[in-house]
Amino acid sequence: MQRWTLDLDSSDWRNTPDAESACAALLRGELAAVPTETVYGLAADATNGKACARIFEAKGRPQFNPLISHLPSVEAAEMHGIFDARAHALARAFWPGPLTLVLPKRETSSICDLATAGLPSVALRVPAGPVMRFLSEKTGRPLAAPSANRSGRISPTRAQDVLDDLGPSLGVVIDAGPCSVGIESTIVGLVDDKPRLLRPGGLSREDIEAVLGEPLEAASADTSPDQPSAPGMLSSHYAPNAALVLNASEADREDALLSFGPERLPGAETARAEFNLSPTGDLAEAAANLFIAMRTLDASGTRTIRAQVIPSFGLGEAINDRLKRAAAPRG
Repeated sequence: MQRWTLDLDSSDWRNTPDAESACAALLRGELAAVPTETVYGLAADATNGKACARIFEAKGRPQFNPLISHLPSVEAAEMHGIFDARAHALARAFWPGPLTLVLPKRETSSICDLATAGLPSVALRVPAGPVMRFLSEKTGRPLAAPSANRSGRISPTRAQDVLDDLGPSLGVVIDAGPCSVGIESTIVGLVDDKPRLLRPGGLSREDIEAVLGEPLEAASADTSPDQPSAPGMLSSHYAPNAALVLNASEADREDALLSFGPERLPGAETARAEFNLSPTGDLAEAAANLFIAMRTLDASGTRTIRAQVIPSFGLGEAINDRLKRAAAPRG
């Protein structure tokens, strides 16, 4: 396995032997752990069915769960999805960035059926993280890249998180430090006349609705959690080994505490461990810290993590979505 540690502030990281080696590995059908602004992705050539199959195998991910394909530009994304006026407006406003659009798939798209789980739609994103965009542009391929962790477990925001979960499965690990957003992209479905919020994420509902000029609907009533139309819709997901209890009003000395804001819960001082997502109550900071906090508290050896109430507006909607799925019964 090759580990490429890079400094994104350096102007020449794209013109190195490591960059060439990472592109060559992807074109050979190998897997690469790639940083984005949201989380680290487990990337493979989205046009290569065998490479995409390696993603599912490495993650232990069910093959009915579609993958997001990452592109370097809007123009590249238009080769794979059918953009209407709404899609163009959102792409202009938020790409590159933490937004995924689920669109009707073009018949001429080279993205393989395994990446789309056989659906007539395709999930596309132009990430703000420059490494994924560079690799897609340099290889000339869309890169399928779910979060680089075992399926259903806590998403990775640092290269070491990826190595801890998936090390033996990887051809390349690219370490560019912690992810700035720290929570997966927001997914919006535009396959019919109603724009739908399929997954809250690193871009708030309010910002998207302001561009659309209309509210986002919930996912279709006939969308089954066991046959999702987009990634991140499984009922149990993002789960630590410890049990997660939501809306805690106090802490216990045997439990770990996931805190938020300046007010400490009763018993916090004697809890086994505590991680405050944002002592000042900043939801962007809390989102960036969420998965690091869950991994840290899980490593404390506790059997139970208690999570303080998080406001549900802005990025709080995405944080609460992740916590709800992490706390769901596991199959």
